[in-house]
Amino acid sequence: MVFNIACEDNRVGREIIRITAKKKEMEQGGIEESVRLVRSESRWVDGSEVDSESPITSLFEEDGLRESQGSLKRRLAKKPKRVDSFDVEAMSIVKAHGHDHSKDISIWGTLALAFQTLGVVYGDMGTSPLYVFADVFSKVPIRSEVDVLGALSLVMYTIALVPFAKYVFIVLKANDNGEGGTFALYSLICRYAKVNRLPNQQPADELISSFKLRLPTPELERALKIKDCLERRSSMKTLLLLLVLMGTSMIIGDGILTPAMSVMSAVSGLQGEIPGFDTNAVVIVSIVFLIALFSIQRFGTGKVGVMFAPALSLWFFSLGSIGLYNLVKYDITVVRALNPAYIYYFFKRNSAKAWSALGGCVLCITGAEAMFADLGHFSVVSIQIAFTCVVFPCLLLGYMGQAAYLMKFPTSAERIFYDSVPDGLFWPVFVIATLAAMIASQAMISATFSCIKQSMALGCFPRMKIIHTSKKFIGQIYIPVINWFLMVMCIVVVATFRSTTDIANAYGIAEVGVMMVSTTLVTLVMLLIWQTNLFLALCFPLVFGSVEFIYLSAVLTKIMEGGWLPLAFASFFLCIMYIWNYGSVLKYQSEVREKISMDFLLELGSTLGTVRVPGIGLIYNELVQGVPSVFGQFLVDLPAIHSTIVFVCIKYVPVPIVPQEERFLFRRLCPKDYHMFRCIARYGYKDVRKEDHHAFEQLLVESLQKFLKREAQDLALETSLKETKFDSVSVKSRHSGFPGSELGELQVPLMQDQRTEAGTSSSGEVVSMLPSSIISLDDDPSLQYELSALREAMDSGFTYLLGHGDVRARKNSWFLKKLVINYIYAFLRKNCRAGAANMRVPHMNIMQVGVTYMV
Repeated sequence: MVFNIACEDNRVGREIIRITAKKKEMEQGGIEESVRLVRSESRWVDGSEVDSESPITSLFEEDGLRESQGSLKRRLAKKPKRVDSFDVEAMSIVKAHGHDHSKDISIWGTLALAFQTLGVVYGDMGTSPLYVFADVFSKVPIRSEVDVLGALSLVMYTIALVPFAKYVFIVLKANDNGEGGTFALYSLICRYAKVNRLPNQQPADELISSFKLRLPTPELERALKIKDCLERRSSMKTLLLLLVLMGTSMIIGDGILTPAMSVMSAVSGLQGEIPGFDTNAVVIVSIVFLIALFSIQRFGTGKVGVMFAPALSLWFFSLGSIGLYNLVKYDITVVRALNPAYIYYFFKRNSAKAWSALGGCVLCITGAEAMFADLGHFSVVSIQIAFTCVVFPCLLLGYMGQAAYLMKFPTSAERIFYDSVPDGLFWPVFVIATLAAMIASQAMISATFSCIKQSMALGCFPRMKIIHTSKKFIGQIYIPVINWFLMVMCIVVVATFRSTTDIANAYGIAEVGVMMVSTTLVTLVMLLIWQTNLFLALCFPLVFGSVEFIYLSAVLTKIMEGGWLPLAFASFFLCIMYIWNYGSVLKYQSEVREKISMDFLLELGSTLGTVRVPGIGLIYNELVQGVPSVFGQFLVDLPAIHSTIVFVCIKYVPVPIVPQEERFLFRRLCPKDYHMFRCIARYGYKDVRKEDHHAFEQLLVESLQKFLKREAQDLALETSLKETKFDSVSVKSRHSGFPGSELGELQVPLMQDQRTEAGTSSSGEVVSMLPSSIISLDDDPSLQYELSALREAMDSGFTYLLGHGDVRARKNSWFLKKLVINYIYAFLRKNCRAGAANMRVPHMNIMQVGVTYMV
């Protein structure tokens, strides 16, 4: 308690010195900028790790400054929030680099992006006319025109309501700095409310340029209550995580079912064209196509998909043209289906069969989630233009043309698409349809890779080898293990079901499940972040959630006819992701409990109880505060330790991308003669760690040198302020730092509040008002010694000190916890990609010690 008060008193004293100096400078005709600095400052920064909850009012009363500093006391008392010393670096760079995520794109650039979206985003939805009516009328036989018009009306209004109204105009706006998908929504919520189950958040993370949220009314009571509920109740955090993991699991299930469904639907067109081409032939040819599709994934989406957009454009043109031809030739009166009353007549006439047919109708919106999940590669406007001007009208024309053909030939429902193709155009259309099916499969496979990468970045999936197939586009990746797993599962699905109708029963559940997860998360974003009017926010799940629930109830009736498959896939991946996250959280908590006391290191002295040899030792750990227990194991096992020790924590923060200049945060551990530092290397879930270990080492050393120079500059500033004499204020420091330290603990000067106007640098403004003799660092012997020692250590080489951890449940734990941790989680850790492989470090530079974590 004495230590806390001493730190607080020392900090308040420095604040008073700074404010008084500013006041004196203004009285002498100082710079106008100083006025703004003094008025805006309302926080303090200290290098100590001790968090004090002492009320600021009592501290002012202790120093007898209640009357003279009354206004300052009231202003500081409003925000007595401590800022970690990591914030100093973040605050010094966050305003120096602008990151405008809403860059203006020319009209032609937007149209070019809209054209590209046809090949990546809309492949799945564009190929749905191959199988929708075939599946619907396999449940409801055509006995009158009401059946055809009712089914067409259902399809038209489903497309208009879900992809058009929900995704194009609402969900696309709930993006995370231009990124979409369930994990993007989750990261958006994690930034506003502390719901991440891994307790490694830091105040400095909120200063990343892409982290900031623009909230219209942050004081809104409803949003604060929801935020408080999410943060206080661990059950709500777990429920939210399970919801996100379920949506991700459904997307992975789509990665299995989409290739099987699309390819088999395209190949089935050969049955009526080639004599003797039966079901066995369809299965064999489909398997051959699938093997070829997954075999070329290693070349990357960029090389495989050169013709994606032109091919899909040709497909949509063919779809709309054939539909318009059939509409004019056979029965243009099917436009009557625009009257929603035919939906009522359809259900009245077919009752239970019509309800069952909804499972086929929902297939017309398969791939709607891709509009949101693939947002990171495009822009909201480009996706909206492509859907509104091309996809939507072509789909409507295609479905109306098929309905017009069915009014004339009702027995052609089983292979309606190919039968409706005009004579002489079958083979060109077949080739285009097959290409479109392959492209739709490719897009879903790529989306699966992206979802798994995001899951790994946020600690929800075991580490796997990721190959970046493009130097230009960071989102184009290839995961070999997942690729071959998807291929095997697709082959099993095709060989087992042997029919697109049975696969469609499974397909619908996965699609509707993902949509319901998105509806729930977007509703939470509306209430928590957008702070939308309560009535409007509740209308969103009431309208769209009701429609999706109706479809879900229809597809769930098909569980015994193939609907169990996506549920089995989703359950399997959900268990893997949750167990990995659960074990990782327990491991992190164990590391926090067992971290080494700072007093123990001080007792060892600057030699750390061993011999210090030239070189830089990089100790990798997951802690963002404190010294990990694995370091003590190295001290026990090794006869010598490196002259410079850096504790490196690779941390993923809930933002898409962390700018390179905001990548590293440094902090000094122990006195200067220990030469020990902590480094937090921050990455976003879309970031690509393209640098090898040499580049990473170079970046780390350069950032460390900048930190040492900034530290010396700040110490010079603080020393100059302390030497100033004042008659009314006398400050005595009761905290002298670490024993034996010449300069004591790193004392970070007061920085201006993080809400400073854009374009200013807080540290730069303060230093600029000092004489050149004070800010000159060339004559600082302490800094020059440290920089030369760092260069000497760097010349001696880097060594990566890693802990080979074994996580075990305690003996008194429940049986289920022992089963999950000791066997399942241990199996996943043993077979996942090791940390050294992810860092691309040569084995000759690695030293490992065994550590057992009891959780």
